[in-house]
Amino acid sequence: MMQNFSKLVQSRRSVRKYQNKPVEREKIIQCIEAARLAPSAENVQPWRFIIIDDPHFKKNFSKQAFTGIYSYTQFAAKAPVIIVILAKLDILANRIGKQIQGIHFYLLDIGIAGEHLVLQAHELGLGTCWIGWFNIRRVRKFLKIPRNHKIISLISMGYPERLTAKEKKRYLFEDIAWFNGFKTCI
Repeated sequence: MMQNFSKLVQSRRSVRKYQNKPVEREKIIQCIEAARLAPSAENVQPWRFIIIDDPHFKKNFSKQAFTGIYSYTQFAAKAPVIIVILAKLDILANRIGKQIQGIHFYLLDIGIAGEHLVLQAHELGLGTCWIGWFNIRRVRKFLKIPRNHKIISLISMGYPERLTAKEKKRYLFEDIAWFNGFKTCI
């Protein structure tokens, strides 16, 4: 199912409805491998992944992550796989770099790794959705995640219920990018 990169990026969408079909571990591992190969500031590689694919465990996890004000993301409980993305922070690249540049480099690193993961999943015929709206405290407690790891996001994964997604409106190139200086846009 190999696609050219432009078509892969253009066709990838967030998926919120999944088939009731398990995802093969080989495909999950291939997605994590793609994330593992991402570049990172000072080659710190801050990403860590907890993969939840056991249905009973996922059901209990979802009760913690997606209740109350977080019920909007309850759709993820029906995904065959939920991946918890963590960051293990490094003194030089993350703390000192933040002080000097004012940028949380680990968030850039995790974003790149996560995007590698979702693009690899899409190439394999899997759907994914980045999730930032969940109960972080309950997830930390349920999974017994130590304090030196920061919970960044979740990614739901599975075979999409629909193979085609509707086109999303995007800004035009000239509205978001300029050569040789900032321009006022609409």
